[in-house]
Amino acid sequence: MADDLQLEGYDYALPEKFIAQHPADKRDQSKLLVFDRRENVVEHRVFSDIMDYLSPGDCVVINKTKVLPARLYCRKNTGGKIELFLLKKISENSWTALCRENVSGKELILPDGNSKVKVVDKNKYGEYILEFMGEIDIYELMNKYGHSPLPPYIKRHYPGKEERYQTVYAESEGAVAAPTAGLHFTLELMKKIKAKGIEIEYIVLHIGWATFKPVSAENINEHKMLPEYFEITKETADKINSCRQKDGRIIAVGTSTVRALESQADVNGNLIPGKGETELYIYPGYKFKVIDAMLTNFHLPKSTNLILVSAFAGKEKLLSLYKSAMENNYRFYSYGDAMLVL
Repeated sequence: MADDLQLEGYDYALPEKFIAQHPADKRDQSKLLVFDRRENVVEHRVFSDIMDYLSPGDCVVINKTKVLPARLYCRKNTGGKIELFLLKKISENSWTALCRENVSGKELILPDGNSKVKVVDKNKYGEYILEFMGEIDIYELMNKYGHSPLPPYIKRHYPGKEERYQTVYAESEGAVAAPTAGLHFTLELMKKIKAKGIEIEYIVLHIGWATFKPVSAENINEHKMLPEYFEITKETADKINSCRQKDGRIIAVGTSTVRALESQADVNGNLIPGKGETELYIYPGYKFKVIDAMLTNFHLPKSTNLILVSAFAGKEKLLSLYKSAMENNYRFYSYGDAMLVL
């Protein structure tokens, strides 16, 4: 177990050709690597084949967060361009943000050409605190002028909002990164899943900087997750608890869903409804209370997502699955292929 706590153990080499720069032509035609932990069996399928691994009475839980067009290209008073990456609403006119330049104390001109925002402070997480000046609807501003916050390893420039960086069931605005495991679902596939007698339940976890902030501590248990907002309704909690009581499996779609569910589980694995912020950090040694299976994408080396999936599948086994994925030309990261761990 001590070896599982060393950050270097979560590194792996990924040739650039495996990093997906575009989504698959059709969402549900991505590749799907299936790993059955009990049988130690690996299969290579297509995502739409996920139906073969779901049984009547199971419950698939998905994150209905919606990605904000959080990149705003502003101007300095001198006329130079500058990019703000909005993170989280603090109050009606106040947000946190990231910026590659030092903008402390500056006033910036927003993309509408008239409104301004002032950088008033920096918090303990290194995020800038912005105060928007005057009467302004920030969501409207983002939806009109904002750009999808595609990750930096996607090298192509995409102006505006990219529809494929959003799940087909996205509803609750607030994320600054996509719940990528959910990008593979189509509405038609979801109808087929329900028709087979499988429940689909929705939670919310607004994916923030916490998820993609690099782990820098040599011992991974010294890393601290930043808070992320979640919501689990009573109706959803009751249905998931009922499924478990009837021996149905809980299949979590994405690491964000896993964290929301595990954050609200009691010692017996019963899900407690609620909303608030979670700082739950899952790494090897963690005892899962709610989930029985996990659908996920292929994650960056030394990332909290990779570490979380390692806690569920086993670190050495997971790295061997990643090697197998490369040998079979899987596509990695946000727009890449998927893995189902049973």
